[in-house]
Amino acid sequence: MTKSILIVEDDTEMADLTSMLLESEGYQCAICSDGDKAIDAVKNHNPNLVLLDLMLPGKSGLEICKELRAFYTGAILVLTGKDNDISEVALLKAGADDYVLKPMKPHVLIARIESILRRMSQTSPSPTDHFSVSGLNIYPNKRTVKLDTGELLNLTTAEFDILLLLAQNAGSAVSRDECSKASRGIESDAYDRAIDMRISGLRKKLSNTSLGDSIIVTVRNKGYMLSKT
Repeated sequence: MTKSILIVEDDTEMADLTSMLLESEGYQCAICSDGDKAIDAVKNHNPNLVLLDLMLPGKSGLEICKELRAFYTGAILVLTGKDNDISEVALLKAGADDYVLKPMKPHVLIARIESILRRMSQTSPSPTDHFSVSGLNIYPNKRTVKLDTGELLNLTTAEFDILLLLAQNAGSAVSRDECSKASRGIESDAYDRAIDMRISGLRKKLSNTSLGDSIIVTVRNKGYMLSKT
């Protein structure tokens, strides 16, 4: 099935070139050039992935990302020219799955998109449609997580991938590199805060539930662990 991508970019030439590139790779593309119209465009097109420029007229990419996460469960890949920890932290907190620095290299963009969509389409090899651990009921095929109380966790693509990995290894430490590969398809480095921010995001969402955030434990010099109960 053809995957659809909504390109939210105010630079018309850049948007057209990006659309041509992605369509040559087999994707179906639509373009939105106004930040104020981006939310409606996502609702109308319901794309598999939103390619979101950070600097837009009207609403900023950061504002759009936050608003999308109230209802959109697809992937959000942000284009940004700001290579610093503050913008990365803000993007991850807003719900972005990953980001690509501008000026972007075509092969890097394609690789990031393929990695995100591949993870989203992965299914569980288990014959059952879900498994339960530590009060979490995880449905890999549907990519959803419910608590024993019936509460549904609203997770980003990357947050789900990390929680699934931790749940599959409940009671054992999972390294930051393993978490990075699960959520971004690449290894982390000593200065990469993406995994720490995603774990922080998971803990925050769990803290508002009956489980609480203490079920995800930091294991010194090893990584993170889901407490097995």
